[in-house]
Amino acid sequence: MTQTTAPIAISDPVNHRILEASEDKVGGFQRDPFAEISRLSGVDASVVIERIRAMLAAGVIRRVRQTLLANNLAPGALVAWKVPAEKLDAAFEFLLQKDPFSGHIVIRSTDVAAPGCDYRLWTTLKVPQGYSVQKHCEFLMRQIGATAFRLMPAKRMFSLGVGHMRRRGIKPGSKSDAPAEPVEFDVVQLTELEWRVLIALKREFTPEELCRNLWEARAREAGVPLEKFCEIAEDFSRRNLIGRFSTFLEHVKPLASGEKVTGFNGLFHWAVPAGRELEAGAEVGRFHALTHAYWRDAGPDFGNVNIMAVAHAPDKETVLAHKAAIDVHLKQCGISVTLTAVYWGGRSEVKPSEISPFAYRDWCKNVGLNPDAMRE
Repeated sequence: MTQTTAPIAISDPVNHRILEASEDKVGGFQRDPFAEISRLSGVDASVVIERIRAMLAAGVIRRVRQTLLANNLAPGALVAWKVPAEKLDAAFEFLLQKDPFSGHIVIRSTDVAAPGCDYRLWTTLKVPQGYSVQKHCEFLMRQIGATAFRLMPAKRMFSLGVGHMRRRGIKPGSKSDAPAEPVEFDVVQLTELEWRVLIALKREFTPEELCRNLWEARAREAGVPLEKFCEIAEDFSRRNLIGRFSTFLEHVKPLASGEKVTGFNGLFHWAVPAGRELEAGAEVGRFHALTHAYWRDAGPDFGNVNIMAVAHAPDKETVLAHKAAIDVHLKQCGISVTLTAVYWGGRSEVKPSEISPFAYRDWCKNVGLNPDAMRE
């Protein structure tokens, strides 16, 4: 790849325009995603590729990939782990380095004592079709020395979108005119050919791979003609298996350019009356500051909270202001909240969760497990 002197700072005006589009606005499968980023940002496609290549090579962008709606491809859950303090960092490293099925890994804390605050380690987990989330966590529990874990599968999703660049200036209380539409999950079965295409489709791109004819090499990898590859990928979009084509920024640690995208993030908890989860989640999900909003039942250890959301901001006060605006809105809607809390994000890493059943069988063998014993 030709050396470039393209600016890598996210504050560069051209990069800012590109990132506002490329983080989470390129939905579904696009045959030419850089043309779509160009259209949305008003920046020529050749410049879009040059800038994203430079930011990726420098580590400002940590990954470029086609995301999937993995909840429709593999069973999963948010997992809270109770780990002795002296084992917390080692447990974090084990899940980061040795469990390809754990995605977001975060050590969280609360400002005041709250139900479940002794569950410090939080992860997302996807286990490929046919295998048991419970058994996988029981294995991990033994490896990391956890004393307990709580599985919280998503019952509905109300908001999902990264967009840290465009959320930086969002005012607390900014929200959509209508409640969010709840999204239900239903695991879809794939053929072996579809798995081959999906595995090639979702793999991260290196800077050298970024070009206008992006999918030609991936089609060869999957062993199918380009047109067939695109047809299958477009069918994935129609079946709600595809998320977005996205550039992911490192949003917690300082970037290679010295900048920080966000300074603080909070996982918000609300306990609303049984039977009103859909209504409450839809009202929470309309707030623009949120990157995630779900209905998850946390159980008695967490005070039976059932609505969860995440917001990021440059400072702690703004995160709390976003939370306060949502609290006021829920009260105005007549939705009572019996418990609410904020779990602050500390040390964190984000990686895509592996969802391939082929990869799961290989992993089981590598760690000395019988794959058949891990089935549901």
